[in-house]
Amino acid sequence: MSEQLSTALSKALSISEKQISQMLVMQDAMNSRVSDTWRENGYEWYRAIWVECAEMLDHHGWKWWKHQEIDIAQVQLELVDIFHFGLSLRLMSGDSAKLIAGDLAKELHQGTAESDFKVALENLASAAVTNKAFDAKALADCMSLMNMDLDELFRQYVGKNTLNFFRQDHGYKDGSYIKEWHGEEDNEVLAKLVSSLDAGAEDFQQQLYKALEEKYPA
Repeated sequence: MSEQLSTALSKALSISEKQISQMLVMQDAMNSRVSDTWRENGYEWYRAIWVECAEMLDHHGWKWWKHQEIDIAQVQLELVDIFHFGLSLRLMSGDSAKLIAGDLAKELHQGTAESDFKVALENLASAAVTNKAFDAKALADCMSLMNMDLDELFRQYVGKNTLNFFRQDHGYKDGSYIKEWHGEEDNEVLAKLVSSLDAGAEDFQQQLYKALEEKYPA
């Protein structure tokens, strides 16, 4: 590898580590919002991963006996959901957040170069079912095949994490939360708001939460 390429990779990994570190903090906060004892509760994060994989396959299409078109936006959203569960699973390992961020940055930059989305997704599901593990390289393959880079993962993750907090604050746990907002699901509203705001702003999460409050039908 040339010195120029090595420097570029080192810079990219450094940026990714910072983003992943932020997401780990946000994931821990979200899990703690649901339960202060989430680390001791024995939640099956691995099961959540493979169930999401199955749901995602329907959005991608796999039935050879009928016409299907890939819903890229929905597939990307499912990948973000899986990353939430993957972060949680890694946090359960007992490793430091710094070590987890470094490992994930490398794995997400590597991938395995799998060219078939369905196979990449099955690799992701297989690791969850067989080893109760999060295969970040398989996720990287899925992301690459859906034209999704780490910056886009970060942008959508912050968006979904903010919506998850908003849901908890507005009755998601007791069933009083309103999922449909003026004819659109909250995820659809979120996608529009995220694209209309500056994801690079330091107060992006606060801006987004405020925008959600303004749109909420209650």
